[in-house]
Amino acid sequence: MLVSAKEMLEKAKAGHYAVGQFNINNLEWTKAILQTAQECNSPVILGVSEGAGKYMCGYKTVVGMVNGMLEELKITVPVALHLDHGSFEGCMKCIEAGFSSVMFDGSHYPIEENVEKTKELVGITGEKGMSLEAEVGAIGGEEDGVVGSGECADPKECKAIADLGVTMLAAGIGNIHGKYPENWAGLSFETLDAIQQLTGEMPLVLHGGTGIPEDMIKKAISLGVAKINVNTECQLSFADATRKYIEAGKDLEGKGFDPRKLLAPGAEAIKATVKEKMELFGSVGKA
Repeated sequence: MLVSAKEMLEKAKAGHYAVGQFNINNLEWTKAILQTAQECNSPVILGVSEGAGKYMCGYKTVVGMVNGMLEELKITVPVALHLDHGSFEGCMKCIEAGFSSVMFDGSHYPIEENVEKTKELVGITGEKGMSLEAEVGAIGGEEDGVVGSGECADPKECKAIADLGVTMLAAGIGNIHGKYPENWAGLSFETLDAIQQLTGEMPLVLHGGTGIPEDMIKKAISLGVAKINVNTECQLSFADATRKYIEAGKDLEGKGFDPRKLLAPGAEAIKATVKEKMELFGSVGKA
């Protein structure tokens, strides 16, 4: 059964580790992540962008697929199904479809409008026992058309959003989606520390987990980060393994590739990536 991310993240912050959010894009990705979480006895958050939700035939299809896998694969670790970088309308659709968690990305609005819309969602998700992630300070890079330059959030604005009663807060601290450029200045731990000082026990979220050096990941966790998002690294490992399989020419005597065999190497690559991240984040054995 899907659960809110609230309890798993509160435990993570208190225990000084982080829960990984791994975005899903199809059946193979979802199955690989769930199996790895079960094998590692780790809580996990399945992230779904609005674009991925549309690709997978809609949010109700995603909920049905995930719930079916939880039962058929006998998954017993805590699993949250979470809308990633959602619009207000997207959040409402996911709430209706049966997600257990949503993120409202109001970072591109003036802070007053971000507060207003977030406050409304706090009430709705609270009534349904769902977790809610909010964002202050846009994350750099591009995710489903949402572009951010990677600015650092204002700690006082973070407190204003946190005080509304959200479950977790994503704050821009110089992190970006996708690969980090060579001239990247690194995470602003001064900003992160200031945010934690004002938001107290609230779990903080680090987006753009791919490519951040391990020492920075560990320091971010020590400063209150309890959820780390990983997507690009899974995409790269999946694509590389699939490419190698195709280049090996393992088709059916010129009749084409068996899709189940074609996607299997990519799924195994995702398992390896997810396990590596769970070990780095310290969530192994914490279910």
